[in-house]
Amino acid sequence: MSRFVDRVTVHVTAGNGGHGCASIHREKFKPLGGPDGGNGGRGGSVILEVDPQVHTLLDFHFRPHLKATNGKPGEGGNREGKSGQDLVLKVPDGTVVLDTDGRMLADLVGAGTRFDAAQGGRGGRGNAALVSKARKAPGFALLGEEGQARDLVLELKSVADVGLVGFPSAGKSSLVSVLSAAKPKIADYPFTTLAPNLGVVSAGETTFTVADVPGLIPGASTGRGLGLDFLRHLERCAVLAHVVDCATLEPGRDPVSDVDALEAELAAYQPALAADTGLGDLAERPRIVVLNKADVPDAEELAEMVRPEFEARGWPVFVISAVAHTGLRELTFALADLVQKYRAERGTPVARRPVIRPIAIDESGFEVISDPDQPGGFIVRGPRPERWIKQTPFDNDEAVGYLADRLNRLGVEDELVKLGAVPGCPVTIGDVCFEWEPSLGTIDDVPVTGRGTDIRLERNERVGAAERRHQHDVRRGLASDDEDDE
Repeated sequence: MSRFVDRVTVHVTAGNGGHGCASIHREKFKPLGGPDGGNGGRGGSVILEVDPQVHTLLDFHFRPHLKATNGKPGEGGNREGKSGQDLVLKVPDGTVVLDTDGRMLADLVGAGTRFDAAQGGRGGRGNAALVSKARKAPGFALLGEEGQARDLVLELKSVADVGLVGFPSAGKSSLVSVLSAAKPKIADYPFTTLAPNLGVVSAGETTFTVADVPGLIPGASTGRGLGLDFLRHLERCAVLAHVVDCATLEPGRDPVSDVDALEAELAAYQPALAADTGLGDLAERPRIVVLNKADVPDAEELAEMVRPEFEARGWPVFVISAVAHTGLRELTFALADLVQKYRAERGTPVARRPVIRPIAIDESGFEVISDPDQPGGFIVRGPRPERWIKQTPFDNDEAVGYLADRLNRLGVEDELVKLGAVPGCPVTIGDVCFEWEPSLGTIDDVPVTGRGTDIRLERNERVGAAERRHQHDVRRGLASDDEDDE
């Protein structure tokens, strides 16, 4: 049995970028072929796309963890790695994307509308792309970046022209079943629908959709019952129809009090996307009152008694029986007229283009603060330094020297000196903590050594032959520690 799921939490992870390649062109009779390592491929992104054939978020309920493919590493011969394949996820029309803090990220309305849920990581640069005047044959390449990982909340707000509102067992599901070809669950005992039902209704040349919203009760706007779970399905409806049970036997209930109670809940519920839908608050939507179950004895008489009160509010009133199929034709054409009027006022809908709202980031900036966990230590924060740390293979001295040059050009060393950093103090950038060695100089100031090495980072702790001979003489008593080697 299929299930209707209208709210899920998904964990999306984009693909990692491929590593760059460190390669030197080797060919007979060409001893100086030069570097030819290619860049790594971009990681695949996770994209949400509206598909009219999808009507529920059920697939994400069973598969909440979604990941795109990684980019391939670069290769020699200036061959770039293959980019990862984007993971395109089909979502229903009317899906709203939120972050875990409840901030809206996207409102997906209209077939083909897309949203980049997670950006793929950039591929690392190969050594062919790192060639400079001072570093003609780099012996290293940069690592690929990790793909973005996010937790997102997907909410489905049904896109329907008419929303049926009413207490449980008011006959909304029965009305949808007789107006359209939909077959919702209907029974002769009191119960409430647990999922909205959508039906397509034709009245002459006008075709519109009707949403049976599960029964609301007083307090629904504050979270009582299932109100908040389904009130959002009314946000996009152009017309609201009150379906009233005129044959209820519950004490203290009558058609007027039922409608007043629901009106109070609709007025209290403020749709979060009022500005995007362009329909205003729920309290301002056109109303129509449907007095149902007129086939029950005394119900039709009660409906005629309350009709003048609803008409005095300016609301059209229709007395029907979903079971006996009476009054349905007049109701159908009245709803079609209201929907047609709304469509005429709204105009011809234009396909929505993707709206990109980038967050301004100053990547050139950084800050240096004191490390609260390490006395005398410092923490460097900023998009560029943190990204450079992730791209650097620390098992390669030349790559570490390249990182030092980049940080020096950015001004990190000058800022550390200004804040009183001393040699050997711990400095943390991203997930890496190292001992700071100031004034390494730039690559232009020192001779270039072999590939993969940097003379500025060499620490030769090997004991030479002269020192070993002197220590041997000291142990035999032929020399003292205070003697200077000549």
